[in-house]
Order: sequence, then structure tokens, then C-alpha cells
Amino acid sequence: MGNWKTSANACLIAAVALAAWAAPSPAQTWPQRTVRIIVPVPAGSSPDVAARLFADRLAARWGRPVIVEDRPGADGLIGTADFAALHDDHVLLFAPAAPLSVYPVIKDKLSYDPDRDVLPISTVAETFGTISVPASLPVKTLAELFEHARARRGQLNWASGGGAFPIVFAGFLKSAGIEMIEVPYRNQSQALQDTAEGRLHVMLTPMTPTLPFVQAGKLRAIAVTNSARSPLWPDVPTATEAGFPALTFEGLLGVFAPRDTPRERLDRISAEIGSIAAQPEIASRLAVAGQIVRAGTPAEFSAAIAAQRAKIMSIVRLIGRPNG
Repeated sequence: MGNWKTSANACLIAAVALAAWAAPSPAQTWPQRTVRIIVPVPAGSSPDVAARLFADRLAARWGRPVIVEDRPGADGLIGTADFAALHDDHVLLFAPAAPLSVYPVIKDKLSYDPDRDVLPISTVAETFGTISVPASLPVKTLAELFEHARARRGQLNWASGGGAFPIVFAGFLKSAGIEMIEVPYRNQSQALQDTAEGRLHVMLTPMTPTLPFVQAGKLRAIAVTNSARSPLWPDVPTATEAGFPALTFEGLLGVFAPRDTPRERLDRISAEIGSIAAQPEIASRLAVAGQIVRAGTPAEFSAAIAAQRAKIMSIVRLIGRPNG
């Protein structure tokens, strides 16, 4: 009798163990319904293009619809805050890193906790930052630009497309002792138009909106702020190659999950994004949108954001925090 009970118990334990082993983990069973991806910038922008590219391929892998929702405004802060407030495990954020790396340093108050409410999953790409001047300005390099500015102390002006650009450029000017006037713009398109017409002397902005003006011969791109050159502009040097490494800043673009997302799920989505990013077609499609592929793990993305935040903090200590 005892042997029978022992044998039965052993069978029961084995069955329970087998069931536990066979049962899918929470990461494997997710998603169970439509996944929404919030993009906190306008439709048609380079992050939006990348988001839709990855959404299509993730939908095919997951067997569930993946819908992209653009919620632009306030340099990405509105869409990021909306995402954080939803607390929905079937909503992801596809966004530049600035809401986590730049704005926690320069804003008085955020409606979300950048260290708890928005969890990095994976970088997807780097957007190219460009430094351009009017074609009419007699400079072709960064060195010539700053020599031109030194000879005309306080007479040249500049504008930017927001994010890290104004902080990084203002910090460089302060360190180099160069006086140029920043002109604030609410509309990036208007700033580009004014630069093309010579009313502005320097414009710092992502590559995509700058491309048509360069192709039309109205703007001259003299550097990119990334560590590598753009495939679209192989002849345009990086800021470091031009001799000004302080102007290097990579526009990280990636995917984020809401707070309390299981680590297993973060790792799984990261691996899937990495697999998609490795497809040759993705690199060519992103290049047209002014980006290069850059996939990574949650830990690598978190470290990159922390490094950018530290750089912004060091610059703000030098120049002070901008209003707002």
C-alpha cells in the first residue's frame, strides 16, 4: 500500500512539473490583443516612418494587429505623458530618447517619472542631426563657420529643432567663447525656411526636414552630430571629424514599455526588434528617412540614455537651465 501511495505521489509531482514546464510564460502569451504604439511626434516624421516599418513586422510575428498612434506636441512630452498615464501593458512607446535624457534635466516638472514610468526596451535607430547654413553664407566647414562668427562677434544667429540640439550647441559656444544669438522658433519648418533665405545663419535639426533644402541648393550641410557619417551624405563629415567633438550627440530612437513590465517580456521584445533590425531592407528604408539601424538590449538602451542625461547635466551646469 505504501509503495502504491509513493508511486502515485511521484506521478502527481511529475505531472505538475510537466504542466508547469509546458505552460507558456507571461512573456510568451503576450500579446493577447491589439498592440498600440504611441509615437509622440508628427505623422510623416522620421520616427513615425520607423515606427510603422517595425509595427508591420512585429504584427506579423505576434499574429496580432499593431496600430501606430501619433500624439505630437511639446517636443514629444505630450505623447510620452499620455503613454505613461495609460498603464496599459498592450501599449508601447516609440520615441526619441529626449523625454528621458534631456527633458528631466531642463524641465521644472514632468507629468511622468522618467525612471519608473517609461522602461527602455531597445534602441531601433539613430536619427542624424545636421548642422547647416544658408548656401549664401561663405563657409563650407565648421571651422570656417566659427572663424566667421568670431570675426563678427554677436552678429550671427542660430536656431534649432529642439531636443538636445540647443543645449549642446549653446554649451559649445559658451566653452569656445563664441557669441552667436539664439532665435527661438515654435515652428521648425519656418526656421528652416528662414535659414534657406539667409535670415538665419545656422540651423541644427534632424536630417529629414533638412534634406529638401539641401537638395534644392538652398542650404549647405557642413556636419552631422552623430559619431558616423550618414549613408545619404557620405561627403559630410561628423562634428568629431571636423575637429569639434563637443558637438557630437546621437539622436537615439527606440521602443519603451510601461512600468512594471516583466523583464522577460522586455528581453523578448528586444530580441524580436533586433531580429527585424538585422534585415537588410530595414537599413535601406531607414537610411532614406535619415537614420541608421541601432538595435540593442534594454540594459544597453538604459545605459545610453543615462550617458546622454549626464552629458546634458554637465552642459546645464555650465550654461544654466533654459526657461521652462
